[in-house]
Amino acid sequence: MSILIKTGITAVALAVAALVLDGITVTGDDTGRRALTLVAVAVIFGLVNAIIKPIIKTLGCAFYVLTLGLIGLVVNALLLLLTSKIATEIDLPFHVAGFWAAFWGAIIVGVVGWLLNLFVGDDD
Repeated sequence: MSILIKTGITAVALAVAALVLDGITVTGDDTGRRALTLVAVAVIFGLVNAIIKPIIKTLGCAFYVLTLGLIGLVVNALLLLLTSKIATEIDLPFHVAGFWAAFWGAIIVGVVGWLLNLFVGDDD
């Protein structure tokens, strides 16, 4: 059940990022199609973060220390760009226009996800 809630929170956070930023687009015929696209992209984003992010953090540990963790913002932006590329490859109508859209989008997704997690709580 926790995975479904986290996926839903990520989908809502991605929707907020798409609403706020011009560089992130979710297209579809109707609201249901856009919602399903956001859920699918949230699953892809979760998998990308679960698989690739720990590897990057391990290999780039020195960069995290040298930049006092600010490199994490760049890493999150690149992971959101990768998610966009994967979504495009599997014909999902989700697109991130460039690095800066991904940078601000990753910040928005992180903040909105954090806020929603405050309300939902954590069973762990």
